[in-house]
Amino acid sequence: MKNNTRVPLNEESASVQSHLQILQGVIQRMASNSTSCKAWCITIVSAILVLIADKNKPELAWLALIPSLLFLALDAYYLALEKAFRSSYNEFIEKLHSNRLFSDDLYSVTPKGNMTSHQVNALKSFSVWGFYSTLVLLVIIAKEIALK
Repeated sequence: MKNNTRVPLNEESASVQSHLQILQGVIQRMASNSTSCKAWCITIVSAILVLIADKNKPELAWLALIPSLLFLALDAYYLALEKAFRSSYNEFIEKLHSNRLFSDDLYSVTPKGNMTSHQVNALKSFSVWGFYSTLVLLVIIAKEIALK
């Protein structure tokens, strides 16, 4: 006869440690993607402004706003995913500490929470609006002062 009792897992379990490493890796990749968005955005906006200055067409400086808006959306998405995976991680840890973690909780790496809410909160984050609003302001200043 098969025993159907479920035994809670503990923090010493190799499978628990592996699952935590997987979640930590995903969270780290989302944070890296967010940083890469900012670096690529600066590079592309700078290149556009240099080309516009080289062609002496300051009226086209608004084109530099397009990558700013696209990377703003992508950056907010990555930050929202990071937050959702941190929620998943925290839920997993809470189950582990309260002895409610079982084998069927392992290796399900899914973001937790409302992604729309996470994205709105990411847009409100200083790391997003502070960076991209400053970049847009610099594009406007470049158009009005430096490119004329």
